[in-house]
Amino acid sequence: MSTEIRHAKPDIETPRWEHFPHMADMGVRGYGATVEDAFTHAAEALTAVICDPAQVGVMTPVEIRCEAPDVESLLADWLNALVYEMAVRRMVFGRFDVRIDGSALQATAWGEPIERERHRPAVEVKGATYTELKVYRDENGVWIAQCVVDV
Repeated sequence: MSTEIRHAKPDIETPRWEHFPHMADMGVRGYGATVEDAFTHAAEALTAVICDPAQVGVMTPVEIRCEAPDVESLLADWLNALVYEMAVRRMVFGRFDVRIDGSALQATAWGEPIERERHRPAVEVKGATYTELKVYRDENGVWIAQCVVDV
């Protein structure tokens, strides 16, 4: 599998996301100037595992709340909440507004019902795992939020 990187310039001004291969599963990684941006872009990477995010309409908002004892667990809970909402609502999400206050996350995900012909889902994501789960700031001050998702 190849690594897909959105935006070539890896500076703090340009948030981005990428996939990284991991055996039979897929890694998702979000970058941002803030931890919220990194979580937002990790969610975009999650959507991109399933389909092209550019093909997702952002008509229906869904509120999501999570709490966890640490920021890494919060990332896994956030991505798993998205996987749950996609499965239950039969939706795919293309836009995210994430707010983190200590150990609590409040977010709005906008999306639409999945249409097999238009969205062409590649795989079903079963859930975010604790494999390669990391949330940190790199030496350039860029926030990175990553984990492996089970596909």
